[in-house]
Amino acid sequence: MTESTLLSATDLKVTFTGRRGSGSARAVDGVNLTLGKGEIVALVGESGCGKTTLARTLLGLEKPTAGQVTFDGAPLSYDSRSLKAYRNRVQLVLQDPSGSLNPRHTVYEAVAEGLRVHGYAGDEQAKVAEALSRAGLRPPERFFQRYPHELSGGQRQRVVIAGALVLDPELIVADEPVASLDASVRGEILALLLSLRQDLGLSALVVTHDLGLAWNIADRVAVMYLGRVVETGTVEEVLTAPQHPYTQALLSVLPEAPGEPVVLTGEPPDPTRIPGGCRFHARCQVLAAGEAERAGVADACRTKDLPVLSAEHRTQAACHWAERRVSPQAPGAAPAS
Repeated sequence: MTESTLLSATDLKVTFTGRRGSGSARAVDGVNLTLGKGEIVALVGESGCGKTTLARTLLGLEKPTAGQVTFDGAPLSYDSRSLKAYRNRVQLVLQDPSGSLNPRHTVYEAVAEGLRVHGYAGDEQAKVAEALSRAGLRPPERFFQRYPHELSGGQRQRVVIAGALVLDPELIVADEPVASLDASVRGEILALLLSLRQDLGLSALVVTHDLGLAWNIADRVAVMYLGRVVETGTVEEVLTAPQHPYTQALLSVLPEAPGEPVVLTGEPPDPTRIPGGCRFHARCQVLAAGEAERAGVADACRTKDLPVLSAEHRTQAACHWAERRVSPQAPGAAPAS
C-alpha cells in the first residue's frame, strides 16, 4: 500500500452460514484489492461471483468474517459513529434509480436526505443545487419540485449520483450504474463519472458484469470468480491480453471480439461446496481442450489450489496454465502468444 492508496482490502473474507447448519457460503474468500486516489477500478464477474458482497463489505454495510478494510490509512471501525463518518466520505450509487428513489419524495428531498442524516449546518438549498449541477441537471432549480416519475431514466440516475455527491465524498461505489439505462444514455452517465474524477478528484469502484463498460471507464480491472479475484491489472493489460481463461471467456462474448465466443459449461459452483484445485477448472475451456495437459499443468488445475493474489503486484492472474506460459528462463517476461 502506498501514500496514494485510498481504499484497500487485505485478505478479506465474508462467510454466510446457512439455515439449520446447512453449510457456510464463502461469498468472499480471501481478497486483496487496492484503489488509489483519483482512480477508477472496475470489479467484473458473473452474477453470484461475490462482487456485490465485496462492494458492500468495502462500504461497511457488511462486516467481514476475516481480514481488514483500510480507508485513507486507517482500519475501518464498525461502531455506529465511525461508520457514519465513513459513509460521509464513501457513497453508494445503485443500479436501479427507480428503486433507489422514493416516489413520494421530490428531487430536492431525495438529494437533501444525506445532508439531513449527517446534520449538515450550511446552506442546504445551495448544496443541493450544487450537487444537481455537478450531476448534469441544469439549471438545478428546475428539478427541485419534480418527482421521479416525471424524469427520464438517465435523469433519475443523475439524481441518484447527485444524492451521493452532495456529501462531497472521496469515493463512490457504483453497482451496475448503467445496467438499467438505454444504450443512448449509458455513454452520458459514463462520461459524467469520468468528468467527476477529473473535476473533483473522485475515486470510484464500479461493479459490473460488462467488460465493455470497464474498457470505457476504468484505469484498472479486477476480475472476480467464486469469491476470489482471479486476474487484475490495468484495463489495457487485462482486456487486450487476458491471461486467465475465465477473463478470456468473458471477453469473447463482446460484440467486437474476434473469433467465436467461448461457451462455458455449467453454472459457477455452489459457494458452500467450492471444488478442490483451481475453482474454475470444472468450466475451464483450456482444460477441456487439452491445452493444460500439453502444458503439463492439468493435474495441478484439478488438485492444487492457487494462492490469493497479492495487492502489491499490479498485473497478475491466478491460473496454473497462465503461470506456465511465462518462460522460466526469463522471469517477468511477457506471456507467450
